[in-house]
Amino acid sequence: MIYLHIPFCKQKCSYCNFHFSTSLNAKEEMISAIKKEIYLRKDELENKSLQSLYFGGGTPSILKTDELQSIVDEVLKYFSFDSDIEITLEANPDDLDKNFLKDLSKTPFNRLSIGTQSFFEEDLKLMNRAHTSGEAESSIKRAQDFGFENISIDLIYGSPTSNLEIWKKNLDKTIELQVPHVSSYALTIEPKTALHTWFSQGKINAPKEAEQHEEFFYMTEFLKDNGFDHYEISNFGKPGFHSRHNSAYWKYHAYLGIGPSAHSYNGRNERSWNIANNQLYINSLNKNSLPKETEILSEKDQFNEMLMIGLRTVWGVNLSSLKEKFSAELLDYFQKEIKQKLADGILLVEDNHLKIPEKHWFLADGIASDLFVV
Repeated sequence: MIYLHIPFCKQKCSYCNFHFSTSLNAKEEMISAIKKEIYLRKDELENKSLQSLYFGGGTPSILKTDELQSIVDEVLKYFSFDSDIEITLEANPDDLDKNFLKDLSKTPFNRLSIGTQSFFEEDLKLMNRAHTSGEAESSIKRAQDFGFENISIDLIYGSPTSNLEIWKKNLDKTIELQVPHVSSYALTIEPKTALHTWFSQGKINAPKEAEQHEEFFYMTEFLKDNGFDHYEISNFGKPGFHSRHNSAYWKYHAYLGIGPSAHSYNGRNERSWNIANNQLYINSLNKNSLPKETEILSEKDQFNEMLMIGLRTVWGVNLSSLKEKFSAELLDYFQKEIKQKLADGILLVEDNHLKIPEKHWFLADGIASDLFVV
């Protein structure tokens, strides 16, 4: 599978610390550089038949449909697409007007991940989103009108401008709009963001962990009651609408990341990442040089990563895979570390998979890190 990072946005959301630029001056150069990187790295993926192609960012929907199509065409020069390939475009509601969707419906894109975040104006203002609450709703309806059935929306809970009743209405609206997939995240105050500055200046309150817990657990039960599978801590999908791309990440499949700041993984022990600087990325590729760094993952690194990723999912960590992959010494340590957590019910073994019971999923990262080999 291939991930393509489009590093442009109209404006900076207050909570965001991803890599992007609000200037489109280098857009054409960036598209050319992305195509050059695809060519230079075409032999890194052993499987040339793609099951997933994902345009993330940034805001990929800031590009014109013919620009998006030209990148797809470049990928097709060196790879083939499975007959049921999932091709996802991350999009902001304000970009999804009638003309854009009409043109997009004529391309191979068959899945939209819409950055809705909330259907309430106060939330959107705090987040400095470019769209209104009205656009949050109308963009989904328009996409459906143009034949896009495989739609995911992002929702953020635990905002200082929200509460449980508002959160319930956000989820009610999601069901009303017949959206088949939801990715939902607790609002966090990350360093070097506007939210962090406002919090430091006392202009906003920090999100309350107890309220976020309550909203998370309400969401899990509500969405399951409405036909969704809770298949990863932050992801809910109706049967047939689980994210194929993200599921491949969580199952340790190889992937190729193209674009500034994009990460890649060879499926075994090598990870690489591109420079998070648009101009340096472009300059490097103009010289036919790959702007990336590579690391070889140690046995401990691989073990810790399998735990961190696997324990966030409904399928957990395959214990047979651990035995095949890792040394007896490491496995002995692992067995000792999980013993008390199994006794306490924080972990369980089911069908030879180690899992965290759903009621403890909110604490999954901490539970996994307790098991890390250092």
